[in-house]
Amino acid sequence: MDYSTSTALITGASSGVGAQFAVDLAARGADLVLVARRHDRLEELRHRLESDHGSKVTIVPLDLAEPHPAAALRRALEERGIRITMLVNNAGLGSSSSLLSAAPDVVHDQIAVNISALVDLTREFLPDLIASGNGVLVNVASMAALQPIPGLAVYAASKTFVHRFTSAIAYEVRDEPVKVLTLVPGATRTEFWQTAGMVETGTSFETPADVVATALTALDRRRTPLVAISGPRNRAMARLLALLPLSERMILNAASRARAASNPGPVAAG
Repeated sequence: MDYSTSTALITGASSGVGAQFAVDLAARGADLVLVARRHDRLEELRHRLESDHGSKVTIVPLDLAEPHPAAALRRALEERGIRITMLVNNAGLGSSSSLLSAAPDVVHDQIAVNISALVDLTREFLPDLIASGNGVLVNVASMAALQPIPGLAVYAASKTFVHRFTSAIAYEVRDEPVKVLTLVPGATRTEFWQTAGMVETGTSFETPADVVATALTALDRRRTPLVAISGPRNRAMARLLALLPLSERMILNAASRARAASNPGPVAAG
């Protein structure tokens, strides 16, 4: 796929997978709109990308947990005369705790960022992607989307929503000139794990570069798959979960044991 005429809006762009999307798309010639809460991180990344690749990089510091983020982004882009052709909904929040011990604002922000903002941005900018004639929508889910996970109940369920929502949207616009992809990473070496204080022993990590390479390889295919799962171990696990006639209780017990082994801390963001 030729990105030299693309302008990509990436949420959660200040670190991890979002920042890697910015690096790799800039290297392919795309201009960028980078969205995250941390202005200093965005400025640092903007300077590096413009210096290294000559891309036009616009930063929009924004908290996606606030109401109606798409309208705020639309105003920011219109003020600058920018129309995007690619949207990467990468921003996400997670809380490693039981629902009853989680603070109400933590629960709210997970749903606001992982679900509400993603739907809001998709609805607002999908017409732009279609109108460009070669649009791209990438929504980032998680391996957590494939099973209920006690202790990560809201996060896992929100990523299940992302998975199913994006596949449905792909079908709705199947006759339009736009590629729609659900990206499904597993454990990735980002700030999500660091912030949670989760024990890394026994966990097989991918890098953000691995995850983004999976997405770009899928988009380069003539026929874009509905879902791209990053990493052979994750793909094998997804096939296993799809094929085995496991009861909901068995899945819950296995997921709970796996989460307990990682000793999660109170809050994670990624």
